[in-house]
Amino acid sequence: MTVHDTTALLIELGAVILVLGLVGRFAERVGLSPIPLYLLAGLALGEGSVVPLDASEDFVAVGAEIGVILLLLLLGLEYSAGELVSSLRTQYPAGVVDFVLNALPGAAAALLLGWGPLAAVALAGVTWVSSSGVIAKVLTDLGRLGNRETPVILGILVMEDLSMAVYLPVLTVLLAGVGLAGGSVTLLISLGTVSVVLYLALRHGRHISRAVSSDNPEMLLLVVLGMTVLVAGVAQRLQVSAAVGAFLVGIALSGEVAEGARRILTPLRDLFAAVFFLFFGLSTVPASIPPVLLPALLLAAATALTKIATGWYAAGRALVGRRGRLRAGGALIARGEFSVVIAGLAAAAEPRIGPLTAAYVLILVMLGPFGARWMQPAVDGVRDLVVHAGRRRRGEAPPGHEELTESSETPATG
Repeated sequence: MTVHDTTALLIELGAVILVLGLVGRFAERVGLSPIPLYLLAGLALGEGSVVPLDASEDFVAVGAEIGVILLLLLLGLEYSAGELVSSLRTQYPAGVVDFVLNALPGAAAALLLGWGPLAAVALAGVTWVSSSGVIAKVLTDLGRLGNRETPVILGILVMEDLSMAVYLPVLTVLLAGVGLAGGSVTLLISLGTVSVVLYLALRHGRHISRAVSSDNPEMLLLVVLGMTVLVAGVAQRLQVSAAVGAFLVGIALSGEVAEGARRILTPLRDLFAAVFFLFFGLSTVPASIPPVLLPALLLAAATALTKIATGWYAAGRALVGRRGRLRAGGALIARGEFSVVIAGLAAAAEPRIGPLTAAYVLILVMLGPFGARWMQPAVDGVRDLVVHAGRRRRGEAPPGHEELTESSETPATG
């Protein structure tokens, strides 16, 4: 890289980070999640946009990968291995419901559009899997990591991410037309990798925490970050999601090590998470969205409702209250990184799936934070309007303060 290239990289990168900071401050001031604004900034700076980025494109792409890894690592640090196993054991019926409600609309849409069975399998994956990165950021921004419905949300996300270890190799084999033997080997490698990493996290987490532990924050940062990126990279090389590897590293760390890692990695996560959402906007060509906007909107509306139903059902199984069930459903709306990866794999078989997925994901990534924040108040408002209208028709007095105490339920109680 020449001096000129380095200078251009520094100027672009500095300007991008400054824009993200200003956008984030504006979002904070008006009480919104910054994620939709990061995405719009990416659209404004991407290919075919007003001010395209050239020099910093590769750096931003790598930073986006690190952003997803750090989001899932910090999410894993919030929960122990025992909590993970308990959640998976109790939530697997919800995982089945999640698949049925959210994969089938995508498959049906592809068939109705005449794209064929391979595209149906791919679009089913696009609509099935929620965005762990977006949801992790939203839950953190809204201060909901301690809510009763949050373990339910995480259980759904973990089951989806682990399912990708099976789904992605199968999709790759189908798209490539590889024989049964080659596909079986790829699938066995993926399942074996997940099993090994999960076993180490569950059985030897205390030993890993002891080996990583350090009183020096600098050493702790380097060891935890290096180990996480290494495990994520190896997992991805073996056809497993890097996000799953990072999440399991977080699960494996516990006690003071987890607390110290959380404290020193949080600012780094926030930086690279912003870069991840910016990169998603950068990777979307604005001109490709209008032709597929209508089918994308219809599919987004349908699958937003199915995700809300999934969260309602899953949280209900965990005996979470009505408001917590609504929060769980609203939080699961966003789709993101996995949907983009699936569309990229399927683009050769069906080129039209790329623009449709970009528009679909962009809609739901922007709707997701709003749904997570406003789902419950909106439903409560509609319910109150209906109740009050019924009272007026019957000539009854308006409800007293004591009748509205359910609306004051604290988030921690769900």
